[in-house]
Amino acid sequence: MVERVIAACDGACKGNPGPAAWAYVIADGTGAPQRWQAGPLGRATNNVGELTALERLLEATDPAVPLEVRLDSTYTRDAVTKWLAGWKRNGWRTAGGSPVANRELIQRIDGLLADRDVAFVYVPAHQVDGDPLNAIADKAASDAARTQQAAGGTADDLPVPDAPVASAARSPRRSAATGSARTTAAKSGAATSGTAKSAAARSAGGSRTLAARFPGTCPCSRRYAKGEQITKVGTGWGHPECAATQA
Repeated sequence: MVERVIAACDGACKGNPGPAAWAYVIADGTGAPQRWQAGPLGRATNNVGELTALERLLEATDPAVPLEVRLDSTYTRDAVTKWLAGWKRNGWRTAGGSPVANRELIQRIDGLLADRDVAFVYVPAHQVDGDPLNAIADKAASDAARTQQAAGGTADDLPVPDAPVASAARSPRRSAATGSARTTAAKSGAATSGTAKSAAARSAGGSRTLAARFPGTCPCSRRYAKGEQITKVGTGWGHPECAATQA
């Protein structure tokens, strides 16, 4: 039995339309990244970036090997799993009679999917504890859209995703009678918590730290291991002590 390959693809656009790019990352059957690729598209739409990313991923993988594609674009997923058959029956027109957008790209993807075992898995983007492969593809596509430069590599030089920011949950309104006491307690707790967080930030050179999801290289040229605590160092990620030297 041939082991299924796991991969993720993503597109990016700085403005819509605007400078756009595509990217993919290919992992082994356990989900460990093996190689990645990204490329610019000039001025295009976000959907063109998403579809191109899938097209390039299919071209880069063996059609004889089962493939799991993780993506955060419902448009791309639905285009190839829900709408494609109907578009072909309707002569490449939508149910409303309009010409199908990005037809040539979708037709090429349709040809690449022929006689292949491909499963599409939707994963939400920019989530705390989200899919790590999607986060890598998202970062690679975003960088390529910004620089309009092609890039690629192996597990040794993966793009390091920006840490997503968790949004605080809004609490429901309380009555004035109960709210006053709770507000006082909350302010007291916030002051204590803020003091502790400030001390923690100072100890890490003023930046938050997190466990590295994948091994990488600090701007100081020394490597860090998966699971090791890292923080922002300049425009990249690296050892907390190196952040202090560049502050």
